[in-house]
This record gives sequence, C-alpha cells and structure tokens, in this order.
Amino acid sequence: MKIDNPEFPRTLSLLRQEKGVSQRTAADVLGISQALLSHYENGVREPGLAFVVRACDYYGVSADFLLGRTLTRDGATISPDELYDISDEKNNSLRGGVLALLSKKLLVNSIGVLFGLLGKTGSREAIQAAAGYLSTAVYTVYRRLYDANPDNNPDFFSVPPRHFQAGLAEADMKCCEAELADALAAHVKDKGPMPEMTNDALARDYPVLYQSILQVVHSTGERVTAISGGRKAKQEKK
Repeated sequence: MKIDNPEFPRTLSLLRQEKGVSQRTAADVLGISQALLSHYENGVREPGLAFVVRACDYYGVSADFLLGRTLTRDGATISPDELYDISDEKNNSLRGGVLALLSKKLLVNSIGVLFGLLGKTGSREAIQAAAGYLSTAVYTVYRRLYDANPDNNPDFFSVPPRHFQAGLAEADMKCCEAELADALAAHVKDKGPMPEMTNDALARDYPVLYQSILQVVHSTGERVTAISGGRKAKQEKK
C-alpha cells in the first residue's frame, strides 16, 4: 500500500505516545513486531491496508486522520490542503455555513493551543489577560453583528453606544495586551524559558490542533503584510 502523505509516520508515532504505550505494547496489540512498527513510525516501510485498519481501531481514529488527510479524528472535516486554501478564499463555493464552520474550527483549535501553552506557564495573570483580550474581541464582533440590525435594542449592552463607537472596547484589549506582556515577562524572569513552540514541538504536543494555529499565523501574516505593502506602494507613488 502506497502512502504518499509524509505525515503518516509522524501521526502514527504521536498517537502511540498520546496513548501512553510503548512500541512493544502497541506492536503486540497490532499483531506485528516491534521492529516493524518502528519502521512504520520512522517512514522506513509502508504498511498494508490490514495494518491501517487495525491501527485505526486501536487508536480510535479514522483512516483519513491516520493518513494525514483530515484534521479531526473522526474524519468529519476537510483535508489540510483544502483548509489552507480557505485563507485566500480562492474557492468561491465555500460560502455561508461551510466557511463559517471552517473559520470557527480554525479559531477554536488555535485558542486551544494558546491556552494549552499558557497553562504550561502556570501564570494565572497571563491566562486571565489572554482570556480578557479574546473575550473583548468576541464581544466586539458580536456587538457589530447585533448593531447591524436597526431593530435590535441598543440598551442590551451596558457599554453605551457612544463609548463603544469611541473605541472603549479596543482600549480594554490594549490594556489586556499590556497585562499579558507584563505577566509573560514576569514568568520569564522568575521561572525561566517559555514552553517550546517550534513546529516540531507543536506537532508533538498538539497533533490534532497545531495545523490550525499555523494556518491562523500564516493567513493573518499575509493580511498584515498586505497592509504594509499597500502603504509602501502609496508612498512610492508620491
């Protein structure tokens, strides 16, 4: 059986580590030798369909997930390649409910990684500041959506419309961002280095979620760079 996706060996190894079993134990359950399982996990050899089926049953995942074709264990989402295309919105068929669902998955997964990393610091102040920042961002989007309907009652919110329009929510986010920076700096000073955040470390610690945060970083970086490039182009025209 030919497995073209290079993520298969990594996923197979990560699932075993996540399950907390040794290669010997997993190999016994899967009906192969430890040496052969080691070859599979290191990409030296490719397994047959029977092994893939047994591995899916043992680890409780879909074949698509094991083969790196989807980001969720039950196979209920699109492939990573399709997910990356969403940032550019090149596929005009992705509209409405589908696009909303994919965007939600990206953000929910990314926030999961963020709070996982924050939890490793043990900094209560950093966690609270990050939660405050993100909560206000959600509040802002929800309020914009609510205010777009003229029939909705503006008294629903405790912050007066004029204060919201003046940027009070953005000011709160800036305060939370400053508190987060202070909390992280204090952590580094008192407890040393932050959690490892390389691609390999994220893939190891968050095998299901890390693709989402990489996508958010990539797509947001493109938008920010486009803003910077637009300003530069205007300056050159002058």
